[in-house]
Amino acid sequence: MSYAELATVKHRVKPGVPLPFNVRDADGRLLLARGHTVEDHPQLDALLTRGALVDITELVAADDVVRAAPRQQLPRLWAGCLNTLSQTLRTDPGPGFADALDDAATPVQSLIQRDPDLAIFQVLRHAAGADVAYGAQRSLQTAITSFLVAQRLGWDADQCTLQFKVALTMNISMLELQGQLSHQRMPPTPAQRQALQTHPMRSVRMLELAGVTHEAWLRAVLQHHELEDGSGYPGGRTEVDDLASLARRADVYTSKLAARSSRDALSADLAGRQMFMQDPTHPITTALVREFGIYPPGCYVRLTSGELGIVVARGENITMPVVACLTNARGASLAEPVRRTIDGKTFAVAGVVGERQTGLRLPPDGLAALVSSV
Repeated sequence: MSYAELATVKHRVKPGVPLPFNVRDADGRLLLARGHTVEDHPQLDALLTRGALVDITELVAADDVVRAAPRQQLPRLWAGCLNTLSQTLRTDPGPGFADALDDAATPVQSLIQRDPDLAIFQVLRHAAGADVAYGAQRSLQTAITSFLVAQRLGWDADQCTLQFKVALTMNISMLELQGQLSHQRMPPTPAQRQALQTHPMRSVRMLELAGVTHEAWLRAVLQHHELEDGSGYPGGRTEVDDLASLARRADVYTSKLAARSSRDALSADLAGRQMFMQDPTHPITTALVREFGIYPPGCYVRLTSGELGIVVARGENITMPVVACLTNARGASLAEPVRRTIDGKTFAVAGVVGERQTGLRLPPDGLAALVSSV
């Protein structure tokens, strides 16, 4: 390995913000792992004094790594990048937070652009995995969905990036509360209701204290629960910013896909149908439903042949996805998945199957590998 002194890149290390790379001692032994938080300036000064090192390969821009990586490596990159982004999101915002969020969010956006089908797979198969807290998980799902839909709407690159940040941070003041509510069978308490009603203002304040000054970003976070009919909150507005409008609709859609203690997750086809029926004329809703379709990558389907599989890519039209069959027609698990291109004749989808009904317990990295191998 080739190393550079930490002092040469100390501008990328912010106390209280997760490290973007591993830090090693003069002999190359690991001192602090990527994602660890340097507590304060004295600790940073101590690392610099003792000649801490950084692997030069880790200093290469993460989005450059994404663009150059072989396709089979993308699931591993997704897992690592999403976990880094989750750690950054859950760090108490302070000076340097906006820069750290940029560093963590940029490679995820590059991954979305590199392979939109694999990006949709992350949304349906719960993004970074079970080890990520529920609130952060929901933020990741909503941000990925928002970015995909913004691209479909033809927004420019800067607007798509801003949309990603809005969706990622709009609930930053209630990530822990979201986790509590996901496991709570009783209705929210009065204190929880108050926290829900005030979280847009509190999220804006947290971002401002962290140094975020972008007016459109802050405005969209404030408005992300406003509705065009004036029944939303906190201001009861009828004119709603497009960034806020997309973030809210992406949040509603992905919430339907997320299980809670009080209800199971909806199937992707039913979630899309509900979105369209509740909001049939809005162009953002139309774009969202078209982007994910009836059988998005990551959903389990039963074929008319009796085989059970998982969608690994969108097809030429919404009813003809590419499916990796995991069982034969009799329900027996296959040693190796068999790819089926749905044509509506030889092979057709009979219906979507909920994850609990599949009886399959496959590791997320193994499922993701199916998508990247298409």
